[in-house]
Amino acid sequence: MKVLLLHNRYQLAGGEDGVVQAERALLEANSHQVSLLEVSNHEIKSVWDQLTTAVSAIYSYSAKQQVSNEITKFRPDIVHVHNFFPLLSPSIYDACLEQNIPIVQTLHNYRLACPKALLFRDNKVCEDCVSELVQWQSILYGCYRDSRIQSSVVAAMNTWHRLRRTWQERVDAYIVFTQFQKEKMVQSGLPADKFYIKPNFVFSANFINEICQQNNYLLFVGRLSEEKGVSLLIEAYLQNNFSIPLKIVGNGPLKEKLQQKVKNTASENIIEFLGFQNQPTVMSLMHHAQFLIFPSVWYEGFPLTVAEAFACSLPIIAPKLGSMAEIVEDGVTGLHFEAGNSADLGAKIEWAINHSETMITMGKNARQVYENNYSPEANYKQLIEIYKQTINNK
Repeated sequence: MKVLLLHNRYQLAGGEDGVVQAERALLEANSHQVSLLEVSNHEIKSVWDQLTTAVSAIYSYSAKQQVSNEITKFRPDIVHVHNFFPLLSPSIYDACLEQNIPIVQTLHNYRLACPKALLFRDNKVCEDCVSELVQWQSILYGCYRDSRIQSSVVAAMNTWHRLRRTWQERVDAYIVFTQFQKEKMVQSGLPADKFYIKPNFVFSANFINEICQQNNYLLFVGRLSEEKGVSLLIEAYLQNNFSIPLKIVGNGPLKEKLQQKVKNTASENIIEFLGFQNQPTVMSLMHHAQFLIFPSVWYEGFPLTVAEAFACSLPIIAPKLGSMAEIVEDGVTGLHFEAGNSADLGAKIEWAINHSETMITMGKNARQVYENNYSPEANYKQLIEIYKQTINNK
């Protein structure tokens, strides 16, 4: 099978970019021919670039021609779109339609239902625009990049393509990560019969089968931003005066603020900020941690951090919120706490520390879930079946 992948990279590398590269490697490892047409937001440099991008985000004739040329040259059996925003734009669907090539779109976030893509505003979940034809509240609050002008562009794109029925008629299949995500996107107007649920995957590290001597620390891995809930985690630590070390992996806009919050407290030498770490280092840290704390306060999609943790037999304390309530099974692969509640998070951390044997069993369960659902072998079977059904239904 010949597969054309389309992806618009963000300026700050994220999980989506890793998923694209991993799926490309997975397909090539199984003898498929793959072409990756990728553009980057690094190309947006000047004010003029920003203006032209704003217009072309709604419909880019140049991107349509670029994709059309690639189809003519490569002759794929299927096109798999990961991210089209903002440089590729939904015009790429017309390029595929005109040459009768089936299209699969992975929805890595909630962009089609929310201009900010997170369903999150003012540090809490927000669904104001999900079912709206004109997402005017996102413009009013400047949800996208704190800009009413830029929010207007994204809202205009969503409104125009809802009216044009782009999402309903020009995309043959959608991939989402959880049942929860599917329900939200169907609520936004996408056709329920075009959805497939397929989680992300990670390649298992070489040391996974080694006997692990656990170190005495807990772990957070993620972007240091409001929606990831790391402030909540630190608050829980300060409230309970936990003596077990907490290692925080990641960078983000809240890093300095969080470091200041910890400074001159009893937790100053307990909470360690490690900054960005490459994946092998992260996997090694996971392999030796007691458990992962994932305190996110937004709905999430399917964080690679979760698949990595499960691959390392690492149980997770996660909020009973959105996709995370579905991905982490309470009492089986980890523990749930009430989203946004630092006291409940602290209570669950204390319980987990005091029931280490039970947590080890949950970690073993997590590893089994990884092998069944998040391993390359399992994921390949799911992906190729989606491709075959989409081609057959065209």
